[in-house]
Amino acid sequence: MSTGMIILIVVIAIVVLLVLWVMGTYNSLVTLRNRVRDAWSQIDVQLKRRFDLIPNLVETVKGYTKHESETLENVVKARNTYLSATLPEDQMKADGELTKAVSKLFALAESYPDLKANTNFLELQSELNETENKVAMSRQFYNDIVMQYNNKVETVPSNIVASIFKFNKETFFQANETERQNVQVKF
Repeated sequence: MSTGMIILIVVIAIVVLLVLWVMGTYNSLVTLRNRVRDAWSQIDVQLKRRFDLIPNLVETVKGYTKHESETLENVVKARNTYLSATLPEDQMKADGELTKAVSKLFALAESYPDLKANTNFLELQSELNETENKVAMSRQFYNDIVMQYNNKVETVPSNIVASIFKFNKETFFQANETERQNVQVKF
């Protein structure tokens, strides 16, 4: 075999290995991006469940707290803000507002012993608490997947493939300022 032929075989082998590496890296980026999207949709599923529970909770509380309309209006307003948000960042912000409003609603319930003893309210509160736990777990899973994806997008050598094929970093789910503050309820 001539030297020219050996060089050609080596060059072809290097090109084939490079193409296989690019394909593998591209496929892993696509897989991680899809996992990020799936994780976000799982948060959305849990939030939808929460939003389905909130009108029932508001109606139950309304019967006992005739003069607490501002708190109830804030819950409904926060829920509607989330439902109208289209971008994940806007949804994250609206979710924080809703969490704050629901916390105030539960704190308000402490002032109404009859409400606290109401079976329907207790069941709704329990379901909402369970849903909140699922939302928290879904958020954590989402952030874990985003971290894996962002690491792949930013680290060498996969960042080369990511930049060629326009893979962009994803946003972590973070508590906004209102969620970081203690809920203050005044009666």
